[in-house]
Amino acid sequence: MTLDFVQKITVFAIPLIFAITVHEAAHAFAAKRFGDATAYMLGRMTLNPLKHIDPVWTIVVPLLTLLLTPFVFGAAKPVPVNFDALRNPKRDMIWVAAAGPGANLAMMLAWAVIGKLAGMGPETLPLIYLELVAKAGIFVNALLMIFNLFPLLPLDGGRILVGLLPSRAANVFARTEPYGMFILIALMLSGVLGWVLWPLVGGTMDAVYSVLGLR
Repeated sequence: MTLDFVQKITVFAIPLIFAITVHEAAHAFAAKRFGDATAYMLGRMTLNPLKHIDPVWTIVVPLLTLLLTPFVFGAAKPVPVNFDALRNPKRDMIWVAAAGPGANLAMMLAWAVIGKLAGMGPETLPLIYLELVAKAGIFVNALLMIFNLFPLLPLDGGRILVGLLPSRAANVFARTEPYGMFILIALMLSGVLGWVLWPLVGGTMDAVYSVLGLR
């Protein structure tokens, strides 16, 4: 089904807001669990999306991608984490970083189940809409999960890599963080990021659709 711009907004808005809100709240919860209450004290350990909205990445970027591309992309304000406050900074950094993509994985599977149940019902307008929203939820969470696991600082995948590398190598890699966003933009503009990202997103979605028999 081909959707116009307004229809895309109505389909993608709910799963995108859930995806970025729960992603950031999961980081905050994990940080507090492992000893850093910074995000908790700043009110970021919450499912209230207003606490996580960034005017550019949560509003402007999703609208532009919906208008100019067949998909949607966006992000929230990063949750502040003081890694030095964690009980075991190098080890616990892995869990705090992985919490966000892990939340996206859980939401992707939840949306898949919702989509399956909606598809089993009669073809009424509410159920057709719910199935479209569920499929959008699968896509958005697969995209955010895989993008954030890209092994580049300051993305979650970069944090996980710092925690996994031996201390000397981790320190060398950590020095790339000030240049991480510039590297990421260069990878996007060159098409390298898309070359890596889209097959992984497509493969993840195909696996979910196949397991649950989604149409």
